[in-house]
Amino acid sequence: MNDELLDMYRQMVTIRMVELRLSRLFADGEVPGFIHLSLGQEAVAAGAGSVLRSDDTVASTHRGHGHALSKGIAIDDFFAELMAREEGICRGRGGSMHVANLSLGMLGANAIVGASIPIALGSALAHQLRKTDSVAVAFFGDGAMAEGVFHESLNLAALWQLPLLFLCENNGWAEFSPTHKQFIAPLDKLAAAFDIPHAKADGNDVMAVQSAVAKCVDGIRAGGGPQVLECMTHRWRGHYEGDPQKYRPSEELEGLEDHDPIPRFEAALVEKGIEANVLESIRADVDAAIEAAVEKARAGNSPEWERARNDVYTQVGAV
Repeated sequence: MNDELLDMYRQMVTIRMVELRLSRLFADGEVPGFIHLSLGQEAVAAGAGSVLRSDDTVASTHRGHGHALSKGIAIDDFFAELMAREEGICRGRGGSMHVANLSLGMLGANAIVGASIPIALGSALAHQLRKTDSVAVAFFGDGAMAEGVFHESLNLAALWQLPLLFLCENNGWAEFSPTHKQFIAPLDKLAAAFDIPHAKADGNDVMAVQSAVAKCVDGIRAGGGPQVLECMTHRWRGHYEGDPQKYRPSEELEGLEDHDPIPRFEAALVEKGIEANVLESIRADVDAAIEAAVEKARAGNSPEWERARNDVYTQVGAV
């Protein structure tokens, strides 16, 4: 049991330290494009990832680094991709908002709000048609609740009783606006409108997330149809890296670290008899692995134009 808990701790620390390193790389111009960090939300990705199997599938959001790492993407491959290297998972073409590895069941992050949901729906339909007990997971933020494609996907999932978990990371913000100013109904009432079970978990407690996801997934694997899980959490940074967050009340920003899921889990681990030096060793190992991955990516190759344009432009004379 302690090994499983330490694996989740390692995953949470990895997500946190990877994103902090990404923040510095982005500031130094080594990561192209925009990045959207999930600092403060690590417990959701780590808790869910600890339950899912290799044959389960995940479709993520623009804030999807944690989901990608928890689904098994190696940090060497991750940094190579985000630093636009030919050695990246998607040969440097996907970057932060389109990182994917289909062999691991990571169907991709997505730059469009809510657009990952129908992708997960299609994957759930594939699982059903293949008569497996695999589960598809659609990660989405509360800002996607007003998207029509979400409502359509809820409807089809319920009609066809698909093995799909709608997993909402509710951080209270829809980009730059409080979610209650974007959509009139809470998620439990929306789920009920489509006759889909809804559960809620403390998204800052990784063990609570793990337990809630396990219960949902077990029900889905048993043929119970789709479920909705809402994990209540907090977004530390702005909508995008560099967002000054002038739209957020100062008292909310000042109190964000009070909800940090990592020290909360550390305290729980110590209570279970795990020594603090074990946790320190894990953090040191993760830090060293990240620095090695960054240096490896720096030494990688930038895509050559003739190859980079493949699948983007049709070659002259091609039919």
